[in-house]
Amino acid sequence: MTNAALDEASVLPEALHAALRDAILERALPPGTAVTESAVALRHGVARSTARLAIERLVGDGLLRRAPHQAARVPSLDAGDIADIYESREVVERAAIERLARSGSIPAAALRAHRELLAIDPDTPFARIDATFHRELVAGQPNARLVRMHGLLMGEIEMCIAQVQAERVLTPAEIAAQHQAILDAVVAGDADLAGRLTGEHIRGARDRLLAAYDRDRARQ
Repeated sequence: MTNAALDEASVLPEALHAALRDAILERALPPGTAVTESAVALRHGVARSTARLAIERLVGDGLLRRAPHQAARVPSLDAGDIADIYESREVVERAAIERLARSGSIPAAALRAHRELLAIDPDTPFARIDATFHRELVAGQPNARLVRMHGLLMGEIEMCIAQVQAERVLTPAEIAAQHQAILDAVVAGDADLAGRLTGEHIRGARDRLLAAYDRDRARQ
């Protein structure tokens, strides 16, 4: 196999995974949608084996779920799922931010994501940017086990952030203001404040999302 062929073999599955991930987070593939190898292969012009790899990776990420002998589907998160995900998220992210604050430094990738969020208009999709900000903050602290635990949760965290975006329960400006307060506490080296603000940020999003879920259920 030539070098060009090797590059294509590695890049194509990665690009397909990214495209499907974005489609899920931006609700182009809404909750409940079946995602099959044949449909993905046809739509994106790839081999079924490439489609299979991308789907399996998304299942591993938590962005798709697959019951035995059934097609993978975009999950529909209920109130219990949301509460569990945010509880787990708070434990991991609060511990990570407190450790980060003890160094007093902000990872460059997190700062770039923060600036990107500050610059977008209210109608621009922000789930990817928001998720990147939190992922990079956790990755920037020294505890590798926290990074691994956060990685296991990240797909479902992104699903929740996508729901926050879809339900419009928070604007990019509101999220960015909360992020800025956390960053200020990190730069000041105030681990207690950074951890407390992180917890408030996560619980606030959870509470608004659960309220929106209850409203939607009441209308059904």
